Amino acid sequence: MHRRVFLTSLLGASAAAAGLTGCAKGDASAAAKGAATRPLADKVPAGTSLKIASYQDVQQLQFRLAKLPKLPFTVSSWVNIGAGPDVINAFRAKSLDLANNAGIPPIQAHYQGFDAKIVAINVTRKPNYLFATKPGSDIRTVRDFKGRRLAFSQGQAQGVVLLRALKQAGLKYDEVKLVPLTSNQFLTALQSGQVDVAPLANSQAPAYLKQYQGKGAHTIKTDVVDLLNLLWAPQSVLNDPAKAAAIAAYIPAWAKGQVWQYEHPDTWNEEFYVKTQNLTTEQAKSITELANKPLFPPSWDEAIKWEQETADLLAEGGFVKKFDVSSLFDHRFESLAAEAVPAKYRR
Repeated sequence: MHRRVFLTSLLGASAAAAGLTGCAKGDASAAAKGAATRPLADKVPAGTSLKIASYQDVQQLQFRLAKLPKLPFTVSSWVNIGAGPDVINAFRAKSLDLANNAGIPPIQAHYQGFDAKIVAINVTRKPNYLFATKPGSDIRTVRDFKGRRLAFSQGQAQGVVLLRALKQAGLKYDEVKLVPLTSNQFLTALQSGQVDVAPLANSQAPAYLKQYQGKGAHTIKTDVVDLLNLLWAPQSVLNDPAKAAAIAAYIPAWAKGQVWQYEHPDTWNEEFYVKTQNLTTEQAKSITELANKPLFPPSWDEAIKWEQETADLLAEGGFVKKFDVSSLFDHRFESLAAEAVPAKYRR
């Protein structure tokens, strides 16, 4: 496997985030971005619509259960899409206007030359991922990853979690075997022994262990976090004043929906995990007990620093060229999420 090949995929998501930054700073020299340099409109023009990502229909369910006010624009389609590479492809095809991802997809998009920007941020303080081993494994710590086959998700949150865990353990990329896969292939790869280790979301681990723990599979927890849960959009979408205003109106609802979910774990367990994901109530509780408290920072300084560290980590491995990630953030939207939630959810 060639590093630059799998890195190219890994970095695609970042480009999208990069496009948003241009809006914030207002590049007056670029006529094509002129509309994106204007202040956001106070009202969304009649007839405005957006195509919004909602993986596993989470957004609609949040909004319905939280009984949030009707959005002041039309959602022409809720797109059931989540993986960074898929989102970038949808952005390119103009079948998607706004998506919810982690920090690495905007870096990937930038590397691929796709112009997009970050418009909202929710900071994650606790790990959302852990490492699962194949059945019959003797791996017990991240140091034991040396020489092993590791599932590496190109352009997804799991990718940066793995790279940061390796760095924390003092392992270099050439001391392990990175197997390029997408996250929806991880479980099959573990079950078949194609990989020795794969990063799984906290929500995936209970079902995997229930099936394979008796056969010697286990999990390894670390303190590595994927700091950023963000909204981002193509620069071409942000160049449209009406769509930019709609995104600005959507961000407060996005933040409030996450707060409602966090404050109503029992209802969410039943309505989402049990009814739509076919988990037991006990499995659902084990997931929500690990849930992160949503935190919407009024300032993006920490987020920009973390995103730069991530991009630099990739550059150090020869996967991408070093660049200034500040271009990925559209600061016109910076305070909107924080202003929409109670003070205890701002940080």
